[in-house]
Amino acid sequence: MIQEKLITFDQKKVIVNLGSEAMMAAISKVNLNSLSAENDIINKGVEFKNRVEEAVKAIIMDITTPNKYAKEIVVSKYDYPHEYKCKSIDEQVKKIATIFGLQSMEALEFIKKLPILPDGAEGWFAIPKVSAVRKKYFPSITDIAEQYCEALKLVQVKIAEKREFNNYRKGEITTRQIRQHSRTLRFIQQLEYEQSGDILIIAAQYGMRHRGKSIRRARETFSDNEFGLGAFALCCMVLVHPDRYVNWDELDTCCVGDEFALHPDGEFSDAPILNFEDDLEFLTSNIEFVDCRFGSPSGFFL
Repeated sequence: MIQEKLITFDQKKVIVNLGSEAMMAAISKVNLNSLSAENDIINKGVEFKNRVEEAVKAIIMDITTPNKYAKEIVVSKYDYPHEYKCKSIDEQVKKIATIFGLQSMEALEFIKKLPILPDGAEGWFAIPKVSAVRKKYFPSITDIAEQYCEALKLVQVKIAEKREFNNYRKGEITTRQIRQHSRTLRFIQQLEYEQSGDILIIAAQYGMRHRGKSIRRARETFSDNEFGLGAFALCCMVLVHPDRYVNWDELDTCCVGDEFALHPDGEFSDAPILNFEDDLEFLTSNIEFVDCRFGSPSGFFL
């Protein structure tokens, strides 16, 4: 019989150090009165310890459980509408620059030397940098999470100016209810660091690769260089490719790169979706949501 090898003391120390760093980071982000916070936590010391212990256990189990949510997938034959065709990347760059009043020179230079598309990607897509949108439209906002919310609201206004658009989460695009998934944020920040100018060039697929999967199953099956696209990216893609959402029987999209809370300060257990019924709709669904009519678009890091 093969005996399972247990984690070593040194490996435990590595995990403990990671947890300690995360605890310090979390505490530093909480606006607490030092004296009252200390008294409250001391008075509820046992409860605090137990809750931390349960949270850490849940995180470790979540990270180390293989093939999670494997049953959250259904067969899907839904496809992109026949009207849709991915525009050339130079056309996309110029259109994004015009719509948002951004500079295109650096992006147009960048696309002259594009490599072969990575496995899984369908084409190149142009997305404005949130930092560039912020600089032009709301320069006084310094918080990254708030910048994302404002950028998303701005692009949704621009969509509504071009077509019928039902925003069922209007008034709820705040940092208390929507945020970028940590994986997506990390990849996007790296892309922004590596590409100069106002516009990002991203290798991506528009949902077919993960059609019929729940949102969390799609995230679980990403390749090492893959990340979910969020509502801001997808709404920008709508502006450039309005023919992507035109029929009720098309493959619609989950904004798998974002997380959404149904109530302010609630659990981020949902994600936005873009759906076409009679018109384009922006709404949300639980990450366990499984429907053959939906796929999750994703980007790829080179």
